[in-house]
Amino acid sequence: MKSSILQTAIRTIELEASSVTGLLANLNDDFEKVVELVHQSSGRLIVSGIGKSAIVAQKIVATLNSTGTAALFMHAADAIHGDLGMIRPDDIVMLMSKSGESAEIKVLVPLVKGFGNLLVGMVGNMNSFLARQSNYVINTTVSKEACPNNLAPTNSTTTQMVMGDTLAVCLMELSGFTGSDFAKIHPGGNLGKRLYLKVQDLFGENTKPKVLEDSTLKEVIVEITRNRLGATAVVDKDDTPIGIITDGDLRRMLERTSSLETITARDILTLNPKTILADELAVSALDLLRKHDISQLIVLDIHGRYAGVLHLHDLVKEGIV
Repeated sequence: MKSSILQTAIRTIELEASSVTGLLANLNDDFEKVVELVHQSSGRLIVSGIGKSAIVAQKIVATLNSTGTAALFMHAADAIHGDLGMIRPDDIVMLMSKSGESAEIKVLVPLVKGFGNLLVGMVGNMNSFLARQSNYVINTTVSKEACPNNLAPTNSTTTQMVMGDTLAVCLMELSGFTGSDFAKIHPGGNLGKRLYLKVQDLFGENTKPKVLEDSTLKEVIVEITRNRLGATAVVDKDDTPIGIITDGDLRRMLERTSSLETITARDILTLNPKTILADELAVSALDLLRKHDISQLIVLDIHGRYAGVLHLHDLVKEGIV
């Protein structure tokens, strides 16, 4: 038998999930028109609310900005004390409220309309002041809150959040927002690095170990030791990679060979080494290293010539792994 805590948790999730599913019936021509108008607008989407709705509004604004739609948050209380100055003629204003009857909302609505801006209401009461006064209404009505007293905003804020995400995703689709676009405005985090960082950004400071096929065993060992990448490329006279020799190759050679005087790079190398072009994404290099369970890749320039060695540690250092 489940404890009362788990029963409450299950009931809460089920109630909130039901409210989210209920949003499907609320998607209508108004929602579609709002998406089209925001997409076509030369201004920003100003999102405002009071209380818990204001907190959700901040999250929606953050999502919109990070997915290519210019947006600003305006707290409803601060708006009537000077923040209305952020609204420009081409902006669309979206006010969020569960009841649509908050004192701050009632003060703000006529001021926004007086500016001549298009007003969108995201509201949970279709008979409210905000719903009646808005040019377009996004309906986030819920039958009840998950709160046992039906008071604390729970289901209502969840539906606001989901509807905001839905708005952002629809706008992304309309604008053709891509992973590359995402990377341009998320350059600082690991997620951004995975989308824009290239191999050439990582291995440039590494040394460039290489030997020829007829290099002696001593020359191979010195080259690997001197460059501290755990490997050296084996190239021909045109600097085209033929193979690679790693620390592991040397150990395996020593295990099976007693006479070392005549050993050359040709006798140790692994043919057809795994390579990657310098202008490929670093995350592609990571995929190759993982797929083949190796630590180094030979990097090639656009002409297929040897450019250097990328080591797994280069990816770790940049937080790609």
